[in-house]
Amino acid sequence: MTSRWVLHVDLDQFIAAVEVLRRPELAGLPVVVGGRGDPTERGVVSTASYEAREFGVGSGMPLRLAKKKCPDAVFLPVDGPAYDAASVVVMDTLRSLEWDGVPVDVEVLGWDEAFIAAREPAEGQAEGQVEGRVEGRADDPVAFAEQIRAEVLEATRLHCSVGIGNNKLQAKIATDFGKPRGVYTITDDTWNALMGDRPTRALWGIGSQTSKKLAALDLHTVRDLAGSDVRVLAAELGPTMGPWFHRLGRGVDSSPVDPTPYVPRAHGREETFQTDLEVWTEVEDAARRLTRKVVADIDAEGRPAARVGIKVRFRPFFTVTRSLTLPAPTNDPEVLAAAAVELLGRVDHDRPVRLLGVRLEMTAPEGGY
Repeated sequence: MTSRWVLHVDLDQFIAAVEVLRRPELAGLPVVVGGRGDPTERGVVSTASYEAREFGVGSGMPLRLAKKKCPDAVFLPVDGPAYDAASVVVMDTLRSLEWDGVPVDVEVLGWDEAFIAAREPAEGQAEGQVEGRVEGRADDPVAFAEQIRAEVLEATRLHCSVGIGNNKLQAKIATDFGKPRGVYTITDDTWNALMGDRPTRALWGIGSQTSKKLAALDLHTVRDLAGSDVRVLAAELGPTMGPWFHRLGRGVDSSPVDPTPYVPRAHGREETFQTDLEVWTEVEDAARRLTRKVVADIDAEGRPAARVGIKVRFRPFFTVTRSLTLPAPTNDPEVLAAAAVELLGRVDHDRPVRLLGVRLEMTAPEGGY
């Protein structure tokens, strides 16, 4: 059985919704989650409730700006373990579903979103032989999407939206049309009508920088991109990315829903300093402290680090990165901290440091990625 449908499940205002479940008195109020929950400090918005979004508050916005836009908002600190726990229940609920008697594959994208498709038959198994299946294929995706919404709500008390498409790209974009608490479908037949006049930035996988490059080629809309010369895109944007962007414009995505558990290649930690660091020994001390925290993260994975990277953001927002490959993999915090400090020696010491990050890339697991 080749599944015709792909569904994308996205929890509505997930982080804010989890916080409201913990504090029911916040229901209906503008809630902003970010940093340590103090809008007088440096930090950014992780998520905002729909009530806060009506004031123009959005993810990635500085907390201080969010406070100016919505002075009466309730500001809360980020609580990763709480969101982890809620996400586990959501994903377990999705994995437990069957679509017309057929188990589903679930590809997790993060805390609050996943792709779902009816599982393909085992090798050598005919489409009509899928265990538990009477009909020949999974039909009525809207009914199944409503089932998903109902079962997630029952299991978690969290609302979600579901996008439906003939592939992952279409399903992902359809979810935005359906938010909040809705279901929406985009197919091969409706792609041009729904997406053609939208800017290229509306495509999943195209950000502001790529949209600017496309605009320089006089490609402003999805329809422009779909009708462009793939040879020109390949010449201007690269032999791999150019054709890929062209496929995006046409709503084409051949990637399967892959239920393989995500295995991280690296772990990292960042710290935004409430006061810029101007004494370089303090920057080095911060690098050592962050490295020790990341070592704990990779120890939990059971794989040593093979490569070390740093990110330094200077005042006001100038950012540089540096990295090096270690002589041999290790999880020795002193060796890794020394490597991070060595990398700091490769950046400018004449500017105050606003943010510092340390990243440890691990050796591949047995069997590879």
